Amino acid sequence: MSPDALEEIWPPYALRVEAGDLTLSVLRERDVPEMVTLALEGIHDPGTMPFLFPWTAAPPAEIPANYVRYFGRVLAGQASGAMSLQLVVRRDGEAVGIQALEGEEVSTTRTVETGSWLVRREQRKGIGSRMRRMACALAFDHLGIERVTSAAYLDNPASLAVSRAVGYQDNGRTWVARQGESAEQQRFVLTPETFRRGEPIRVEGAVAVRAFYGLD
Repeated sequence: MSPDALEEIWPPYALRVEAGDLTLSVLRERDVPEMVTLALEGIHDPGTMPFLFPWTAAPPAEIPANYVRYFGRVLAGQASGAMSLQLVVRRDGEAVGIQALEGEEVSTTRTVETGSWLVRREQRKGIGSRMRRMACALAFDHLGIERVTSAAYLDNPASLAVSRAVGYQDNGRTWVARQGESAEQQRFVLTPETFRRGEPIRVEGAVAVRAFYGLD
């Protein structure tokens, strides 16, 4: 089997987005150990929980196997119209986090949701807004997406600030159960008209990804 055969079989693996010192590429099995290392290093204050599914609250000994199971579910859930691009964020070649684009029936709704996490030592350096802008530019300019949504708990000011800086507009609030308690989330929606672009991006492999998800 040739080195590029897997990318031909699974087109998302050939996707690559670059801007300055940042690159985004789809999570692969070989990336999982790095993601586990970052998660164990710490990606948020232990006293808070920014995620709807509190996966980082698991005992450290359970996180490695849990992440492998998660990776398997992501792969199994892919289909025409069902998108889950878990993009590994690298800065100067070093993995620092994940930027996701996810959606159901995307070929019909033309809508995806962004989600992300960044290792704590790389936070407050502007990387969060840069990688979000890169993902949104990919969605609008290369994948044929028309709307990008997001949500953040009201006690997660960093995420709220990134959404607003990128141009997302308030889209109502919802209440969800978070670790046994009710928590309020701010919903957002972004369109090409409100998108505040960042640095130019370079993209490889998007044409095959559009076809893979039925977006042509």
